[in-house]
Amino acid sequence: MIFEKNMAKETAEFLLQIKAIKLSPKNPFTWASGWKSPIYCDNRIILSHVQIRTFIRECLSKIIDQKYGKPDAIAGVATGAIAIGALVAQELGLPFIYVRPEAKKHGRQNQIEGHIEKHQSVVVVEDLISTGNSSLNAVRALKEQEVKVKGMVAIFSYGFEVATQNFKASEIELTTISDYDNLIKQAVTREYVPEDDLFTLENWRRKPSEWLG
Repeated sequence: MIFEKNMAKETAEFLLQIKAIKLSPKNPFTWASGWKSPIYCDNRIILSHVQIRTFIRECLSKIIDQKYGKPDAIAGVATGAIAIGALVAQELGLPFIYVRPEAKKHGRQNQIEGHIEKHQSVVVVEDLISTGNSSLNAVRALKEQEVKVKGMVAIFSYGFEVATQNFKASEIELTTISDYDNLIKQAVTREYVPEDDLFTLENWRRKPSEWLG
């Protein structure tokens, strides 16, 4: 779920302005998974824009503070949420750790980088939610080390039904600053894409794995 409508709208506008999210219904992108998509999201671009980076940091910090109080630490999901997670931890005056997709094959062979004690609590920070699998993989790694996961916050979610079901099954509460519905409304209102493309954008979101462009 999104946290606040006005926050979601403003975030969508920022992401479109700096082209952190690009919409191209007529010339779709190909994701690493092989899916064809009329949308491509790269939230790392946020880090290059000081005003927007500050806005996102403050939004995520506000969500965490109001929903969870202060956890013992902030956990970022590698690699996309390491930087923004560290900024949020700094804003809240909290320790920061991050979680790799899998344990390293060398050195200390850590999957969780940084210091966290058993039974301490974290809020997980993510940049982007698609199916939720990689995000929930980080949650599992934390739970295996007996770390309490209070919830997850993210910048943006595509709002796929499979993600909703995955988070429900894992009993993890997800709150995002913005989402696909708010993005598309803003994109059409501000004429980033013509209204004629609205059907294509909505149709893709219903069955992204089957969409061929």
